[in-house]
Amino acid sequence: MRTSISALLCALGTLIGTTASAQNAWVVGQSAPLSGSNAVFGKDIRDGALAYFKMVNAQGGVGGAPIEFITLDDQNQRKIAGENTTKLLQNRNLVALFGYASATLSLDAMPQAEKAGMLFFAPFSGANPVRKSSPVVHTLRASYGDELEKMLAFWTGLGMKQVVVVHYNDEVGIQNLGVVKDYLARQGKQPQAFALERNARIDDTRFSELLALKPEVIINTVLSEPAAEISKRLVAQGVFVPMSSLSFVGAQQYIDAAGDAGAGVSISQVVPSTAASLPVVRECSKALQESGVTKAMNSTHLEACIGAKVLAEAMRRSKKPGDHKALLAALRNLGSFDAGGFTVTYGPEQNHGSKYVELGMVTRGGKLRN
Repeated sequence: MRTSISALLCALGTLIGTTASAQNAWVVGQSAPLSGSNAVFGKDIRDGALAYFKMVNAQGGVGGAPIEFITLDDQNQRKIAGENTTKLLQNRNLVALFGYASATLSLDAMPQAEKAGMLFFAPFSGANPVRKSSPVVHTLRASYGDELEKMLAFWTGLGMKQVVVVHYNDEVGIQNLGVVKDYLARQGKQPQAFALERNARIDDTRFSELLALKPEVIINTVLSEPAAEISKRLVAQGVFVPMSSLSFVGAQQYIDAAGDAGAGVSISQVVPSTAASLPVVRECSKALQESGVTKAMNSTHLEACIGAKVLAEAMRRSKKPGDHKALLAALRNLGSFDAGGFTVTYGPEQNHGSKYVELGMVTRGGKLRN
């Protein structure tokens, strides 16, 4: 039964490396949106990690054992992500769950990982649910609180008072709104909220409702499609309202969706610029090229690649392919690790590797400049 489930997972997902014996492989599982409303983002996460794992395998794997990376499509739906996690955990050789595309997609997965004692590593979110105390959940990136404080300090420093937060009307979106409220309350200010249902479009009526809030600055905590729609409508009506977006938007995904209307929008970044002259940037760019990815490396690729490198380092230190408990212990005791110009730190009381945040600005040429 276990063998048939493993075979099904390999057929449904993305499998790299050679077929290995039961105790001679590092099997890493991922649920990500490979189709649906956030497919570009999900594929970029997968491709960034996949590229690094392929490079490691080409060099002989970790401790002589290959890394097998299985990605199941969740269509950007929480329920399916939870079901995918159940399937992945049936694989007896699984050592980690990696790179889930949002906090919402992680909500039903994290309790399963905790019950199994399975490392849940580097979800693409800085939201509160993935930063609660957990024996297995470890993040790579800074929190949304870190990101929001950076952008709010910038705009309030310029005298902006009427802040409108565009957020999803769900558990995670409401928590993101709460972070802004708490920050502005310390300055005697109160933001306006503009709530969206996930996958809902911004039509004329909804856009008019947004403008009726008279924003001096828009803080966007939603995905690239609605953020790009807001930018396009602002430009089409000749209305200038500064906008900043969380890294959650996916910088390149937003730039591609917004086109010329994206110029001037700032987006927080939780990894260095892809134009930076850093060893890890060069290494990941090379890995992507060698893996067959033809488009230029973006920040999503880079974050996934860095996460894959940190995970591979924990594998190297654990020295036990197929042993998820040993890998979790190695990651929890990793200490400070320089991935090549980007340093993360983990310990028994330190589950969150980085607090790095920079603000990038979208140029008229469609580039992101820090």
